[in-house]
Formats: sequence, structure tokens, C-alpha cells
Amino acid sequence: MRTIRIRTFTLLCFFFILSLPWIFYVAAHFLETNTLSFAKSQSKNEALQRHLAETTHLIESNTDKWMDPNWQNQLHNQLRKAKMDAVILSASDQEIYRSNPESHSAFSSTAERYSLLEDGHLLGKVVLYLPETNTVQLISMIVGLLLAFFIIGVGMRRFLLKPLERMSLAARQIAAGDWDVRLPVSQITEIAEVRDGFEVMVKGLQTSNQKQVELEEERRFVIAAVAHDLRTPLFALRGYLDGLEQGIAQSPEKITKYLAVCKEKSAQLDRLVEDLFTFTKMEYLETKLNNKTVDLTCVLRKSIDSLSPLARQKHISISSHFTDDCIISGDTHLLERAMNNLLDNAVRHTPSDGEIVVQCYKDGSKVKFTIRDTGPGFSSEELQRVFEPLYRGEISRNRLTGGSGLGLTISQKIIRRHGGELAADNYSEGGALLTGWIPVYGSD
Repeated sequence: MRTIRIRTFTLLCFFFILSLPWIFYVAAHFLETNTLSFAKSQSKNEALQRHLAETTHLIESNTDKWMDPNWQNQLHNQLRKAKMDAVILSASDQEIYRSNPESHSAFSSTAERYSLLEDGHLLGKVVLYLPETNTVQLISMIVGLLLAFFIIGVGMRRFLLKPLERMSLAARQIAAGDWDVRLPVSQITEIAEVRDGFEVMVKGLQTSNQKQVELEEERRFVIAAVAHDLRTPLFALRGYLDGLEQGIAQSPEKITKYLAVCKEKSAQLDRLVEDLFTFTKMEYLETKLNNKTVDLTCVLRKSIDSLSPLARQKHISISSHFTDDCIISGDTHLLERAMNNLLDNAVRHTPSDGEIVVQCYKDGSKVKFTIRDTGPGFSSEELQRVFEPLYRGEISRNRLTGGSGLGLTISQKIIRRHGGELAADNYSEGGALLTGWIPVYGSD
């Protein structure tokens, strides 16, 4: 759709107001004279002035013959030639002569009125009715001007006022929470630009509102799930502590067992609280990354070293294959937390005497890493929901693996905050396969 600017629209309106009355005037002149030339009209006016002067001279120079029928016939012929009418009145307003008794009331046509005086005495009064010359044209001009104002008013309402009224109504609907509004289309460039900007703003507000709703739903879900997850270890911890307090565990072996269970449950609570804190910080606080030059292989080695004791308890071997050019820009603390979560997930789900293989290498402008285990892998449902907050597969729902359900979610968010991506899949020979990448240091 083509648009015009307000300045152009205003100039067009001004030109229309000026031109339409003139068009009406020319049309009326053509209908009356059958010609577009105004020279004939000019000569007609000149002839009228000449006839008016002759008629006036005839009346003024023959005041003594006003009652003479022969003179009245002469005057009548002169008036008919000039297409005029006349009325002569005495000093006492008695009608002496009227050329056409059937026409020319006081308001019927243009008239020249004057009085004749001689030696200070009023001789009489004369009224000359002139033929109508440009009356039709003037009326046509006035009609054209009024029509021009009417058309301009309709155009301004259609192209200016109505779009602005609809936009104002749309703004009030949005303020009331109604996002399903249709913004008006205008052929005025400035209004169209405002509409486009308004539409972008509405879409942004709608997206923001939708995101806020999703965050609120996720927040409620997280609170409910965390409350449930905290209740289970707290219930077990309280039960074993009550057993110790009541003296149920009387032998040193039972006391040691009870204390070990309490220690395990408190460690599980600690992991859950720490995961929840990190998840909240990544999701809601949008903390600024403390970017530094980081060797991702060093981060992976630290994570492997921290999880080696747990792996040895389950007789799981961890092998690594790293190259020396895996340099990225990122936050060391957050990256260590992400890799710890990935390796911890692999160790917890890998059965005894299993194996975990960690790789890290540079591939073009990306530093890629993979973590593969020999566990049961992911089901089709788990592959679709593995990065959802607090989601756990059926195998780990009984808490035997001790996971919080936030580890993979946190890791993915950290990797994405570094400009990369993390994906989950199953290895062709069995087991889970986590693949991720982060941009190389200095790459755009």
C-alpha cells in the first residue's frame, strides 16, 4: 500500500480547495456562454456600462418629458436594447413610469438607485434594474468551495482522525489487558510509521507478558517440586535423629549406620539447596558473567578429579581425551559447576564396573566436548524433557541416584549463557551421550 506524508496531504488539500471553486466557475461560465473564453464576458460588461451611461443620460436630460408617452417609448426601446428595466418615481414617491410591471421586486436583481435634484429641489427618483451578469458563476464558486471543504473534511476524518481514534482505542484495550487488538491501517506515512512502531511495542509487550506467565508457572512448579523434594530427606533425617534420641540404636554399629544415613541425607539436602540457588541465579537474576580466558580442558580435569572418589566407590573408570587448543572466554566458576553436574549425572547413572569417556577438542570456531557413559541411556520421553527443571526419568524417581533434577538444566543454562549449546542423545553402542560446544576465545 502506497502512503503519502502529512505535508503532501496538506498541500493537496490546499490545492483542492483552491482549484474546485475555479472549476465550478469555469463550468458555469461554459454552460452559460458555450465558450471557455472570458473575453466575451469582458466585452459584455463594457457594453452594459455603456448602455447604463446612455440610459442614465437619457433620463437625466429629459426630466420634463417623463410623462410624455413618446419619450417613454424611446426609453423603453433603450432599456430593451440594454436588457434593463427602470422605474421612475416622483418626489412624493408616486410611480411615473415602470418598464416591466410584472417583474423586479426590490430584491429580484441588481439595481442602481439615485435621486435627481435641481436647484436643491428633489425632482424624482430613478431605479435601474441591471441584467444579472456573473451571479451564476459566483454561486457556482461558493458551491464549489463548500463542496471542497466537505470533501477535505471527509478525507481528513478517513485518513487522519479515524486511524488515530482506533489507535487510541487499541491503546486502551491493551492497557486493560486485551492483547487481541487490530491496529488500523493508514495511508499517511507518519501514522503508518507510528502504527508499525506501536505494533512492535505490542508484540514486545505480548512476548514479555507471555514470558512472565511462563516464568510464574515455572516458579510455582519449582517451589512445589522443591518443597516435595525437601520433605523426603528431611523426613528420613528426622526419623533417624529421633531413633538416636530415643535410644533405638543401642549398638555402636547401629549408631554408626544411623549417623551415616543422617550424613547422607544432609549432603543430599545440601546438593538440592545449592542446585536450587544456582538455578534461581541463572534463571531470574541474570547475573553478569565474569569473563576470563579459560582452558576448558583444565575445567574438565578439575571436575574429573573431584568426582573420581565417587567413581572409584562404584568401580567406574573415567578416561579423557583432550587437545591443547580448547581456549574459550567464560566464567570459570560457572563452567566448573556445569561440568561437575554433567559428570555427576554420568557417575550416578553408570552401573558398577562401568566406564565414562570425556572428550574435548577444537572444531573450527567452536570448542566441543562430549561425555559418554555406559549406563542405561535416555528413553524417548527423557530425550524430550531431560533439560526441564526438576524432571527425572522413571529410573531415578525413587531417589536411589540422589539427583535433584536441576543439574542438567543448570548446565544447559550455563553453556547457553556462554554462547554455546548442550544436547543429549544416546550413544550408538549404548549409554547416554552429552554433547556441547562453546565459541572459541576471540570468535564473534
